[in-house]
Amino acid sequence: MPRDGTITRNKIMDVAQQMVLDVGLTGTSVEKVIGGAGVTKGTFFYHFKTKHDLAASLIERYADDDQHHFHDFMTKAEQLARDPLQQLLIFLGLFIEMTEKLEDPFPGCLYAAYCYQSGAISPEVMNQVKQMMHFWREKLSEKLTAVSALYPSRIPVTHTQVADHVLTTFEGAYILSKVMKEPKLASEQIIQCRNYIELLFGPETESLSQNESE
Repeated sequence: MPRDGTITRNKIMDVAQQMVLDVGLTGTSVEKVIGGAGVTKGTFFYHFKTKHDLAASLIERYADDDQHHFHDFMTKAEQLARDPLQQLLIFLGLFIEMTEKLEDPFPGCLYAAYCYQSGAISPEVMNQVKQMMHFWREKLSEKLTAVSALYPSRIPVTHTQVADHVLTTFEGAYILSKVMKEPKLASEQIIQCRNYIELLFGPETESLSQNESE
């Protein structure tokens, strides 16, 4: 019966991903990954032909996990509420909940790590990062279209602008948390993003009553 190499492959990828997040792709050598994973050079090259092959596999797995999180959280939000604005706010709330569980050292974002060293990464791999940016933009824009049909925005904005703002907040929050070594900063910034969405689209009566109570 053939041996299942999935466990070993995942171990190599886990070690490599943490190294890339800590020291970047250029600082992550095959030798360091081999040592960190406790495997032989032959085992490494059995699973990955080159370091760039490893980099491509890392971002593919990261993007796949990202898409699953998006779909799982949006599906849950749609099950919990019928109103599209409430769905979007719940969706963001689920990411806040997930981010609040993160502890120091903060893991960071692989998209950002790749973008910082795009010169060392093939155009094909960078295109995967670009595709995920488009994925977030398109999916969030779809939800924002439904939101604005019921709740016109209080200031002129486009769905793409708001979708990109949400994504920018997520990415910036992860960077801020990692640099400042304060995991809680990530969830705090996503909370501010949720507040912005609620203020931008929320019914006028709600905002007035909140201001009066304050």
